[in-house]
This record gives sequence, C-alpha cells and structure tokens, in this order.
Amino acid sequence: MAAPIRTIHHVARDQCHLAWDRSIPPVVTIDSGEVVTIDAVDASGGQLGPGSTLADLRAMKLTLCDPVQGPVFVRGAMPGDTLQIDVLELTTADWGWTAIIPGFGLLAEDFPEADATLKIWRLEGGFARFADGIVIPLEPFCGEIGVAPPWEGATSTIPPGPHGGNIDTRHLTVGSTVYLPVFAPGALFSMGDGHAAQGDGEVCGTAIETPMRITVRLTVRKDLAIPELQFRTAGPLASRTNTAPYYATTGHGPDLMASSRTAIRAMIVHLQRTYGLSRTDAYMLCSVAADLKINEIVDAPNWIVGAYLPTSIFAP
Repeated sequence: MAAPIRTIHHVARDQCHLAWDRSIPPVVTIDSGEVVTIDAVDASGGQLGPGSTLADLRAMKLTLCDPVQGPVFVRGAMPGDTLQIDVLELTTADWGWTAIIPGFGLLAEDFPEADATLKIWRLEGGFARFADGIVIPLEPFCGEIGVAPPWEGATSTIPPGPHGGNIDTRHLTVGSTVYLPVFAPGALFSMGDGHAAQGDGEVCGTAIETPMRITVRLTVRKDLAIPELQFRTAGPLASRTNTAPYYATTGHGPDLMASSRTAIRAMIVHLQRTYGLSRTDAYMLCSVAADLKINEIVDAPNWIVGAYLPTSIFAP
C-alpha cells in the first residue's frame, strides 16, 4: 500500500474567489516543492446539492458560479518562472450534477429556456449511471487551474487565458503535471471546479460537476520558460473508456465552431435514434462522454471536426 501523502498546508471551502486578480491576498504561503490540500466547492458555488431540483437550477445566480480556491503564494516564484503543478490526489464527493443552462453551451440556440435540465448523479465505485444500460467511468479532474494574470484588475473565472483559468481539460487527472507561466510574485495559484467526468469540449456547458478534495505539489521552475499552459498526461488518453469501438459523427466547413455544432447535432440524433434518449439527455451525454477532435485542418476551404463517443459506456 502506498504511503499517505503528507501535507501541512490546507485551503478550505470558504477560501475561494470569483475573479483572477493579482490584488487578492493569498490564503496560505508555502515553499517551492511543498504539498497543499484544497477542499473545493462545486461549480455552482454551493448553490446546488444532492437534493436540488430544476427550480434550484432556475434560481441559481450565474455570477456566483465557477469559484476557485486560493490563492496560494509560492515563495521564490517570480515573473518569467514556471509553476509546476503535480496532481497527486483527487477525491470527488458522492454526488454530482450536470445541467443544460439556457443561453450557455455549444448549442445554446438549439436549447432555449424551456429545455433547462438538471441531472443529479450518484458517484460510487468509480462510475456514474446515466440511465439503464449507460454507465460513465469516473475520471476526476479540475476545470479551473491558474495563477494571477499578467495584467492589473479583475478577470472573470469563466474564460481561460495565458494564466490558465477555466481550461476544462479532462486529461489533467491524478498523475498528470501542469505547467503555467508565472506573472506575479508568488504566482498566486488557485484551483477548483471539480469534474467527475467530461468529454473533450464539455459541449452542453457542464460536466459531472462535483465538490473535490485536491492534493497538489507546487514547484517553482526557474529553468523553464513557457508562453502559456502546457501539461504532461498521466498515461495514454482515455484508457478506461477506450475499451471498445467509438462511434463518430462529423461536421465540415470553413468554421471550426460551426463544424463542431454540426457534429454534435448529428450525435444527438444518433443517440435519439439508436438508444431512445431524449434530446436533452443526448445533449448532456455528449457533454460528459463525447470527445470533439479536429480531424482535418489542411484541406482548405473546409475543415472536419469529429464527435467521438465510446461505445463501451453502453453496458448492462
């Protein structure tokens, strides 16, 4: 049995903020190479819970969503350095949520207010059951990983930037290493937005959102300079879900966003036709399990985007 990871630094659930801003004072100070444990609230900022209903989703204040925990001041980190983040442990809660929020997501124009949907998941045994015969393997990661930005003033936690932020990159699981450029003394690192599972693209705007206990090691790298986020995965991509063929739909055209929408719309129709899912359920399943990939980007004037769905999730 592996020895427990020793940590003496802790960031609590209530030590969070809703903007990237170098003026936010740090909640903890650590030395380079030390380990910190972070108890992160879910993406709703605690507005949703395991007993929430659609009424709670409709009442949710989006201005309170996507908080991050921190900042953590790392001694010795200076502008021009790189902060190395080793992801050591990620533990989800026993519940999560996925939602279609009107006005949000890749197909927002296709899903107006009437299509608002909230799904509460039970997370147990490394899996989440979507419906009878559809089971999603859990691959926990955090959507928000970042440092103070290179400019003064507050920046929303919603879009990513050179400082990282809401990167929603599902391959940053336990064992991965993240590299971020440092723009402010101490780096002022923050992290949050726990996801139990997600497809590449997070197309409906939400993954399986969940509170998360995070343990990371933060190391200042003065021998490395990078322009923005880089990372090393823990191993082969999607190893747990890549156990059977994938079914893919595609979209083509001169606009990658439009082609992505075409591919996802086709996948929704495929899921409705083949598995009897409702339109809203199919959209949410795409968000937590389907991967958007650029298949071709050299044959002008049209590019091809594919939506890949692992058929191994369709199991008794």
